[in-house]
Amino acid sequence: METYSQLRKLGLFDARVPRYTSYPTAPHFAGGVGSGHVSEWIQAIPSASEISLYIHVPFCRRLCWFCACRTQGTSNAGPVRAYVETLKKELATLKQNLADDVRISHLHWGGGTPTLLEPDMIADLTGAIFDVAPLGDRAQFSVEIDPNEIDGPRLDALAAAGLNRASLGVQDFDPMIQEVIGRPQSFEITKEAVDALRARGIQSLNVDLLYGLPHQTKGRITDSVQKVLSLDPDRIALFGYAHVPWMARRQTLIPTEALPSPEARLDLFNTARALFMADGFAEIGIDHFALPEDGLEKARKAGTMRRNFQGYTEDASPVLIGVGASSISRYPQGYAQNESATSKYQERVRKGELAIARGHSFSRDDKLRGRIIEHLLCDFKVDLAATADEMGADRATTIALADGLAESMPGSVDMVNGVLSIRDSARPLTRIIARYFDAYEMNASGHSQAV
Repeated sequence: METYSQLRKLGLFDARVPRYTSYPTAPHFAGGVGSGHVSEWIQAIPSASEISLYIHVPFCRRLCWFCACRTQGTSNAGPVRAYVETLKKELATLKQNLADDVRISHLHWGGGTPTLLEPDMIADLTGAIFDVAPLGDRAQFSVEIDPNEIDGPRLDALAAAGLNRASLGVQDFDPMIQEVIGRPQSFEITKEAVDALRARGIQSLNVDLLYGLPHQTKGRITDSVQKVLSLDPDRIALFGYAHVPWMARRQTLIPTEALPSPEARLDLFNTARALFMADGFAEIGIDHFALPEDGLEKARKAGTMRRNFQGYTEDASPVLIGVGASSISRYPQGYAQNESATSKYQERVRKGELAIARGHSFSRDDKLRGRIIEHLLCDFKVDLAATADEMGADRATTIALADGLAESMPGSVDMVNGVLSIRDSARPLTRIIARYFDAYEMNASGHSQAV
């Protein structure tokens, strides 16, 4: 398993598989879930429980060419201000359906560029959020921050609202790579943003990096990683760049011939991984790293880490409510996604509706398989018998789901007393192994490379 030839035989360098931030994955969401279902799901949330809340802001001052997220450009604050008013309306509708005394365990603003919001918008939106539910005693409030799109007054507004974790997108610090992917961002301006955050008492810092970018080499990613480490983050996400120009048209601006081969992508990941671990970071799942005192590493060691649409999390809440265009919610009963087009989303919300476009109601089999896959992605092992008990399934039937896996992926897994473990040397194959438990048909073109 140590050799790339064995990984190649097992399909690592050819496969396209889901990242499994949900199960079933978003391409399998359909129109069978509507506003009525979701209203009932929200009303079923017990009083005095904790929920997670995700706020999606789809606007950017400029559109980065590498990004496949649902975003739109804007040159002025008008559309953003109107959108914030719609978010407030959706939050008010949410409040009408939500039980009393609910608190927020995790609040995350993503995008797009949430830091496009001007200070008064930040205060207005956070006021509307906390009118729905206050932050819990140990709640985490994080925002994705573009160092090119932040200043003192906006940071002051976020700090006053209770921000205690910042997530900075870096991708790569090499100027040539930044030019090719349409994301100019100097180390100096990034450090200024970090210093400004820490001056306001915001010490928890997450940095996002990408490997597999055009013209990326071991030397260039080493230089970027060393610059990132000099910022003293406590958590790092190292994502593989997903080149899907048939889905994200802006990626047609990225030269395909400059992309590294799958084998080179693995080299890039391993180069960065070695540097993080040499600096004291623990490896978290398939693509995160955290310092020993970080909450994510504590959750990993305790076996309580979970996986959702933001990636790995220590948040144990069974409810994640997405607010904003295209945002996805997860309830114990299933998934629900808002209208993706901002105009249609706003039209429906302004009518007082929940702007649900599609979703998926969980079957018992979905819950079982989803939990197995989550264990594999989080822990690289799963106790199939214990998971069967947890999900109210038959032990023998659950263990039988792994039948044939060891033969189809030789040298990659072990099965002892109903516990399936992925060998350390086979961890690059984790998403392929997880796919073995996925009961749904898959269109490979809709997913990223396995490495």
